[in-house]
Formats: sequence, C-alpha cells, structure tokens
Amino acid sequence: MTLHSFLLVVASVTLSAFGQTAFKIGVGRVQFVPEAGTLSKIFGFAGSPFILAGLALYAVGTLFWLFALRNLDLSLAYPFVALSFIVVFLIGIFALGEPLNSMRVLGLLVITLGLVIMARA
Repeated sequence: MTLHSFLLVVASVTLSAFGQTAFKIGVGRVQFVPEAGTLSKIFGFAGSPFILAGLALYAVGTLFWLFALRNLDLSLAYPFVALSFIVVFLIGIFALGEPLNSMRVLGLLVITLGLVIMARA
C-alpha cells in the first residue's frame, strides 16, 4: 500500500466517522411531538443542519474511497474501514464525553493490532 493510497483510505474513514458524529449530534437535537408520524420525523431529520453536514461528510468520504479503490485491492482496503472504530472512539471520549473503560481500550488495541497485521500483508 502506497502512502497516497493509505491517506485516501484514512481520509475516507475519518470523514465517515465525523459524519457519524454529526448524525449523533443531529438526532439528539431534533425534537418531535409525541404524535408525530414517520413522515414528519423524516422531514425533521432531513432539516437538521447536523444531519445534513453528516451526509455531506459521507459524500466527500465516499469520493476519497472511490479514488482509493482505483489503486487498492478491495480485500486490502476494506479492513481499514475498521479505522473508523478508532476515530469514533476518540471522538466519543473527547468530544461527546462518552465513558472510557478498560474493555473498550482493549478492544481498540485488538482492532489496531489487526490493522497493523493487514497493512503488512
């Protein structure tokens, strides 16, 4: 894997992780009346600036992913989607105030070890 291809994958995964973060913030800020129907809820989500930002981040991340796939085997590139677990973990801890515990850290280390092994394959 070249540095250029690796950076494309990392950019794609990072943008997708930030998109998920925007979704999480967005769904928490949309308010529904108790009797709101499904269509009303969909329009509520569709009008959320955070959800729209999340979709935009996903779109740009997808473009980076397409460029990465031009240069990489899918079987090599796709496991790096697991980088999103690392990025989301860090965002959750530092930006969203989510709890940190030893089992989450252990899981993150296992994922990281797997990525290192895949990168060397």
